[in-house]
Amino acid sequence: MDRRSPATPHLITLDDVRGAHKMLSGVARMTAMEGSRHLSSLVGAPVHLKCENLQRTGSFKIRGAYVRISGLRPEERAAGVVAASAGNHAQGVALAASLLGVRSTVFMPVGAPLPKVAATREYGAQVRLHGTVVDETLHAAVEYAERTGAVFIHPFDHQDIIAGQGTVGLEILEQCPEVRTIVVGIGGGGLAAGIAVAVKSLRPDVRLVGVQAAGAAAYPPSLAAGRPVAVGSVATMADGIMVGRPGDIPFAIVRDLVDDVVTVTEDQLSSALLLCLERAKLVVEPAGASSVAALLAAPRSIEGPVVAVLSGGNVDPLLLQRILRHGMSAAGRYLSLRLRLTDRPGALATLLGVLSVVDANVLDVSHVRTDPRLGLTEAEVELHLETKGPEHCAEVGAALEDAGYTVIA
Repeated sequence: MDRRSPATPHLITLDDVRGAHKMLSGVARMTAMEGSRHLSSLVGAPVHLKCENLQRTGSFKIRGAYVRISGLRPEERAAGVVAASAGNHAQGVALAASLLGVRSTVFMPVGAPLPKVAATREYGAQVRLHGTVVDETLHAAVEYAERTGAVFIHPFDHQDIIAGQGTVGLEILEQCPEVRTIVVGIGGGGLAAGIAVAVKSLRPDVRLVGVQAAGAAAYPPSLAAGRPVAVGSVATMADGIMVGRPGDIPFAIVRDLVDDVVTVTEDQLSSALLLCLERAKLVVEPAGASSVAALLAAPRSIEGPVVAVLSGGNVDPLLLQRILRHGMSAAGRYLSLRLRLTDRPGALATLLGVLSVVDANVLDVSHVRTDPRLGLTEAEVELHLETKGPEHCAEVGAALEDAGYTVIA
């Protein structure tokens, strides 16, 4: 069923987005549009990457934050602003406030990655760590706003925020006028809603596809219900789109103007991040790679030319290390297994010889001989292997089986 209703009035117009675009001149960069030959071959049509991961502060968030704070009255600016975020919105608000000479306070979860906390401070914000999940942090920020009179800067549910994010859509149409489909990640919906207002106003023929992580997909049930619905729990590596309830304002726009909302798995997100790093030489965070994950999940279902928005590149190095290993495993290029063998001289060398024959590169070996779970003549070996894909993984397993080994994990 086509949910679109172009006649439905919205709180944000094309003129608002164009005004935001003028306001952001000299503040936000027109980020690069990079072609991807690999993705183009998968999709069967040209695929371009809109690199908001190369935007100031590492994501599109500076656009909306600057427009929102610019619109404050003098007395509101004097009171300062406050925000709650695990990363990207925090940095966007901090830099925007500094550029406009406004005092900012940003609440972040206690477990927020240290590089994001440090960057937010360096951009000029006073950082307060509170709560273990974003909902607790958000509550603390709202309470602070009520107590001090500081203006709360919502990450997505405000007209100015959406108008600012919509400038990405104007740039896409300028940089790739032949575009037929735009794919963009959705959390609360501010970026997708802003792009939809800009693009559908000028090019109603362009198809818009929103992407959510399967573990934090509030839009599908909300669209089915016709109103924003909160999901019970959210869990995904893509913290940039890990939002449990759509914003009221962006939801109405997404409902009317976005053609489809799809979900992607954690494996698809990690594979997409790995692809961006290896093939496009671009560092993106999991949320930023969600658009690419959707292309990998169903490449031939999307009409080209396609623009996939890489919404952010702020990823903690430790998380990146885990995600890359996860992505390599999902792609069949990293294999972890555990097996038992007879504890006798030369047994480990024999095992490694079997792996050598099938050209599996051993990255790490853990050899345990004293675990009480083991028999008197047994040893347990845990192996981490670099492999060449799913077929090679199967070949390794078959070789071990033929040699008489039983893989137990």
